[in-house]
Amino acid sequence: MMRKVIAMMVMLVATLSLHAQKFALVDMDYIFKNIPAYERANEQLNQISKKWQAEVEAIQIEAQTLYKNYQNEVVFLSQEQKKARQDAIVAKEKEAADLKKKYFGPEGELFKKRTALMTPIQEEVYNAVKDIADLRGYQLVLDRASDTGIIFGSPKVDISNEVLSKLGYSN
Repeated sequence: MMRKVIAMMVMLVATLSLHAQKFALVDMDYIFKNIPAYERANEQLNQISKKWQAEVEAIQIEAQTLYKNYQNEVVFLSQEQKKARQDAIVAKEKEAADLKKKYFGPEGELFKKRTALMTPIQEEVYNAVKDIADLRGYQLVLDRASDTGIIFGSPKVDISNEVLSKLGYSN
């Protein structure tokens, strides 16, 4: 809530200071949805994510099975056997957690893959927006798809289709 209030105040100050300046809007969601390479990259990331999630879940299920078996047999086990089984359960749970971190952690494989696939496309779009802004003299280009507090944006100042055309995609 506070973030939105601050964003609205910043937007108000920016709007007042832009009295004589030119600005435009883009809809980055719309642009990316109309770039086939971006959609393919997203689909590839979804497939990889599902595959890796299945690997993590398989190990988690192994850990759960070890634990259930342990619970069913605990009364028949010696102290050494109990300790060995507990250690095996903990090791399997750690294996699942480590694999999850490796794939999905902040610096994990999915992050690296997303960066490798998406950054070139995002940079290409950014450069197209920048070129159009420079050509037309826009001092500010806002993304109407982000949560910036834009309540209304006239289609007259939306350059999304122009960005797509500059990138070679017609709409």
